[in-house]
Amino acid sequence: MTADKILTPEQLPAALATWRAAGERIVFTNGCFDLLHLGHVDYLEKARALGDRLVVGLNTDASVSALKPGRPLQDQTSRARIMAALAFVDAVVLFGEPTPLQLIELVQPDILVKGDDYAIDGIVGHELVLNRGGQVLTVPLVAGYSTSSIVAKARG
Repeated sequence: MTADKILTPEQLPAALATWRAAGERIVFTNGCFDLLHLGHVDYLEKARALGDRLVVGLNTDASVSALKPGRPLQDQTSRARIMAALAFVDAVVLFGEPTPLQLIELVQPDILVKGDDYAIDGIVGHELVLNRGGQVLTVPLVAGYSTSSIVAKARG
């Protein structure tokens, strides 16, 4: 079941240990992923291709609201299930802090990924990952796709 890929911070370490014992490289990214669209799918697929396992940190409803007034459009349970249904996502973990730093500290990813609209030194957790010998990478985003533009078009 896809819901089995939604893990709590307490459940995550066991999955990480299993993957690391198998020699798998763990990729981490995060976001709100409010309305899943082509840009998200392309981004997540590219992130997963950089390693063997993809862990997605997903903002809780409260943290999305703090970042983006009037959002989320879908609740965190819906967003987590949709993320977990993607074949290239191995784990989804909700976080409610203002940034994913605490979750990145827990995951200790081999590769930290964000879209190319970020500079490496602007990515939360980059120092932590680089200091332990990991990589911090950006992947190209598909132009013209964003949740904000979809919402604006729908409100027309």
